[in-house]
Amino acid sequence: MAVIQVFSRERPALTLSEVARLTGITRATARRILLTLEEIGHVRSDGRLFSLTPRVLSLGWAYLSSLNLWETAQPLMEELADRTKESCSVATLDLPDVVYVARVPTRRIMTISLGVGTRLPAHCTGMGRVLLAALPDPELDAFLAGAELEPFTERTVVDRRALRATIDRVRAGGWALVDQELEIGLRSIAAPLRCEGRTIAALNVAVAAARVSVEQLREAMLPELLGAAGRISDALDAARRNGGQAAAAVI
Repeated sequence: MAVIQVFSRERPALTLSEVARLTGITRATARRILLTLEEIGHVRSDGRLFSLTPRVLSLGWAYLSSLNLWETAQPLMEELADRTKESCSVATLDLPDVVYVARVPTRRIMTISLGVGTRLPAHCTGMGRVLLAALPDPELDAFLAGAELEPFTERTVVDRRALRATIDRVRAGGWALVDQELEIGLRSIAAPLRCEGRTIAALNVAVAAARVSVEQLREAMLPELLGAAGRISDALDAARRNGGQAAAAVI
């Protein structure tokens, strides 16, 4: 997996020596792994450079399909984006980051491109704080004790006690608002998506600070977000129940 992950947009093709150096493994080990990946179709080689093939997408698709999120959430996310006229996304937690698993864009408001698979830091994003709030206390305490809380802007909360207090407020309120902590000019609100009472992902609406004030975000868009999150959670519960009934019928 480390060999697969070393390939990126900036490094789409690598030599054997580069793979070994970037992963910290020996050339012999890197060669065996690359040849195995090539044999099963996840990597191709022109004799010198190695690159990934589309087959690696099956690894991510297996996870996405097991969540049953996209097909369940997509129409409700599209409805939320239409009602708010803003982009919305769904992410899951993979500490120290959140990973985007679904997105309905309306306009680009960040300097980076967002899409399925994009990773953003959990500590300074709305979806991240919602998902951190769902962790058991020992796991949350361990994360806060060891995490590198990078200050992306002058607004980013990096004090561990202050961040814990913020996460506690998210727990109590059931939603998070982050104002320009990840990127100046970007605000977002997020709420949990639950299945059978357990938080499995988070849904957000992201806006440009120049167009939408914090008050507008709270008063106009938060009710829409919470309504959509509730409907998606209900749909996930219904899909799980129907899936269980179908399995029982087959048995």
